[in-house]
Amino acid sequence: MSRYRRAAVPGGSYFFTVVTERRQRILTDPALRLALREAIERVSPVGRVI
Repeated sequence: MSRYRRAAVPGGSYFFTVVTERRQRILTDPALRLALREAIERVSPVGRVI
């Protein structure tokens, strides 16, 4: 795994590009996008997804 250097800026955000295994188009399925959003909201410290 890569080691990224990040600035510690209060309220800052980061953008990551994600590629699925073999570039499968799983995020085009509305049910899978909803499941991903709900999972992120559960673990997000502020409870929101931008």
